[in-house]
Parts: sequence; structure tokens; C-alpha cells
Amino acid sequence: MWAADGAHVPVLLDDVLAALTPQPGQVIVDGTFGAGGYTRALLAAGARVVAIDRDPEAVALGRALAEREPRLAMCLGQFGDMARLVACAGAERVDAVVLDLGVSSRQLDRAERGFSFQRPGPLDMRMGADGPTAAALLAAAPPDELARVLRDYGDEPDARRIARAIVAERAVRPLATTDQLAALVARVKGGRRGPRDPATRTFQALRMWVNDEIGELDRGLVAAEALLRDGGRLAVVSFHSGEDRRVKRFIDERGGRPSASSRHAPPTEAVPRAWSWVTRRAITPGSAEVQANPRARSARLRVAVRHRAAGEDRADEPTVGWRAAA
Repeated sequence: MWAADGAHVPVLLDDVLAALTPQPGQVIVDGTFGAGGYTRALLAAGARVVAIDRDPEAVALGRALAEREPRLAMCLGQFGDMARLVACAGAERVDAVVLDLGVSSRQLDRAERGFSFQRPGPLDMRMGADGPTAAALLAAAPPDELARVLRDYGDEPDARRIARAIVAERAVRPLATTDQLAALVARVKGGRRGPRDPATRTFQALRMWVNDEIGELDRGLVAAEALLRDGGRLAVVSFHSGEDRRVKRFIDERGGRPSASSRHAPPTEAVPRAWSWVTRRAITPGSAEVQANPRARSARLRVAVRHRAAGEDRADEPTVGWRAAA
């Protein structure tokens, strides 16, 4: 969402700030810089920010901001690698980490990035500048794998039919553009039958597959646990039920809350309490925010507090040799 002055307003901004309570001098990681909405708000609160993004265009935007703001370190990379990137920026422990998962508005609005079925463009979908494109994966994947991706990442009920159609289509001509794929999915599903475009789930699933978003989330949660000081907070905004479940399960299990299991199963060893929830229920946007920004309607915010045991290695100083970029 964009404000009247052209500044980017990220989803659930007020809720994220209320949950993290940024203070002057704190070090906070914005693991998904995007258009910089969270970072600007954290800087305005007086915090130091280590911002990370895998998209070179976003990093260029962040480095331009860092030239004017010495409390910002802008890093090119993935948040799953935040421990190394934060160390390169000169920080050891951090006070908070925020992750806004999914695709950014800037990426969706650029037809040449290939994220949107609403704009004709190459079937790319890469958030970074490396790795195979969506077109390359569609050209080589077997039908069973395609169906699994569409089902697991997109909750697509017609996953197998769409997968078969993709395989049949690529035997005739390569699937190379967003409008070509969107038209194929629409044919399989019988056209539009409600407010949601029939290609929505397919495009979401392919984007998550291309960018290994579930694997990256898993790595990011582990990295945040390693970096956060005692009492530090983690805020994750997700737009996909699978991602939200993954965050919840990670915090529950690492917070000492046992997973549901059979009463006949042997008892599991207790896990040290590394986390606790700020609120057990996910925070969702209000009607006014959804009306102003329809993308927000599926957003879920979860916030947890890190607890370090007495014997855990801990750094008492927030920074060592602060550097502006990595």
C-alpha cells in the first residue's frame, strides 16, 4: 500500500510496531526490506536497522536510503542467512527481527518480473537474480511434482488436472509468459467463477517453489533464534496458511509446548523453553486496512519473545563496529 506522499505502508505496520516496541539504540533486523516501509518506521523510532533483501532492486533502494541514514545497514542476501549478514554489518545480538513473507507490491507491479497474472510478461518469478525461473521449472518437472507443488503451496483443488495440462502444453510449445500460463489455468478451471482469478493459487504456488520460500522460512526462524538476545522479539507476517502453521509449530515446539501425539506414544524429552508467545492468537488486519489494501486480507501476524537460558552464550553489547552496508 502506498500513502498519499508516495511512501510505502506495509501490512499491519501499527501492529508490528506495537509488538516490537522499538527504542532508540536498539538493533532490529528487517529481513524483508522490500520497499522499506518497516525499516523507515523502525528508524523513525530511533532504532538501528540491519535490512536484508535478496532482490537487487530493493537493495539499491535501501542503499540509497542508507547514504542518508547512518543507522541503516543494507545487506544483499536471504534472511535465512541473517546470522552472517548481521555479523557483516557489525552486530552480534539483536533486539528484534521482523519478517514480512511473500511477494512485495513493487515486484507484483513490474510485469517483467513475471509474478502477476494480471500483466503479460516473462514467466520468471525469481525474487533474486539467480536460480531457475518458473518457466525453466515448468519445462522440466514431472507431472507428479507439479501437482504436489500446486497442492502444497497453493492449496489448489485442481492441482493434478492443471499439472497434466501443463505437461500437454509444453509438449507443443514452451510455457514462457504469464498470460500464457494464466490462460491455460483458466481453461482447466472453466474460467472465472467468483472474485478470485482462477490462476491465483497456481501463481502463488509457483512463486513459493521458485524461491524456496518454505525452506527459507525454516532457515530464518533458526537464524532469528540464534541472533535474538534474551527478551528479544520476533514478528512474522505471513499470507499463506502453510507458512503461518510453520511459524506457530516452530515457536510451540521450541517454547516447550509439546506437539499433539498419541497417548500410546512414548514420552518425548522436554525441550528447553526458548520462546513464549506475546499472544497465542494471530493478529489480523482490521476492516479499514483491508478496504484500503486488499492484499492485507489474508495477513497473519505472530509475535514471540526469545528466552535465553543461564548457560547460553550471550552478547551484552548490541553492536561492534557498526557498518553501513554488507
